[in-house]
Amino acid sequence: MPSTDQLSAFVDAVFVHLQRADQRRRGHAYLHGLLTVPGKKTVRSVAAAATDSPTASQSLQQFVNSSPWHWEAVRHELACWAETRLRPQAWTVATTVLPKRGDHSVGVHRRFVPQLGRTVNCQVGIGLFLSDRVSAVPVDWRLHLPEDWSLPCLRGQARVPSNVRPLPIWADALDMVDRLKRSGDLAPAPLVADIRGTRRTSELLRLLMRHGHDFVLAVPGDLTVVPVSEAGRELQASNASSLGAPHGLVRLPSTTGGRSRETYRLVTERRRPAVVWITNMVRQRTDELLSLVECHAATGEAARELALDFGLQDFEGRSYPGWHRYMTLMSAAYAYRRLADVP
Repeated sequence: MPSTDQLSAFVDAVFVHLQRADQRRRGHAYLHGLLTVPGKKTVRSVAAAATDSPTASQSLQQFVNSSPWHWEAVRHELACWAETRLRPQAWTVATTVLPKRGDHSVGVHRRFVPQLGRTVNCQVGIGLFLSDRVSAVPVDWRLHLPEDWSLPCLRGQARVPSNVRPLPIWADALDMVDRLKRSGDLAPAPLVADIRGTRRTSELLRLLMRHGHDFVLAVPGDLTVVPVSEAGRELQASNASSLGAPHGLVRLPSTTGGRSRETYRLVTERRRPAVVWITNMVRQRTDELLSLVECHAATGEAARELALDFGLQDFEGRSYPGWHRYMTLMSAAYAYRRLADVP
């Protein structure tokens, strides 16, 4: 059971931009419910954990779906609060599949999920986490919108803002990383992510370099690279990474016929099946790079906890603003549980 005073102080910190006292009270009630209700986190069960008022459920439903508070400001305060306690070594990305019934939820589509071995009706959320090797806390989210969600009828029903367009998952992830870096309030950290499912891997690598991000990324083994010591000889990343130093230094094939200037390094984890990671931090020791890879494992564990204990898959509303506000509340509850007792 969370301490009332401690939780109130946390709510005051992360909801500082909410001007109305009733909004902060509802934020406190929703977090309390997410932290205490076992099993499925419905609005009704969350409300019942906070009060026996017969109108509480309706009030919390309104707080998530239609109350005019901006989730971006809350997430920013959450990131700042979490950084002081977590001291993150990396910013990590996790993609989560949220199964849905019917076709009315915002962003819902049919998708083949390799981990399940079948096609499911779902939403896809992309989360950005602050991570050390032990803990990872979500501080921003994007909802993947497939191309079908360009249709005005779907967007109007789900209240999708006009400036939000369908993008590849990797583009949504890059936007979150850019936004966190531009805020200037957090110390930059390397991006660690698994992009083996990305079709345009080389393009993403070049964009990350252009935007000034350090990174360690798991890449497809068939990514074409050119070893620095063997200019002109193209290899697949899975083969190039096994050559050892100095062959671990590679470039990407040029898109203009000239010589690509950016140098990367390939590192392979010693496990089966082997995973190839590419980084632009070519001077870092191998053990330091593999330590960053462990931050990604911590993110996977956090995503599982969010699904099991914090209601990641339980949002029942259909609107785009409602989805983002719910994910913000869930992230805040998770951060509080993991970090509230950290000085």
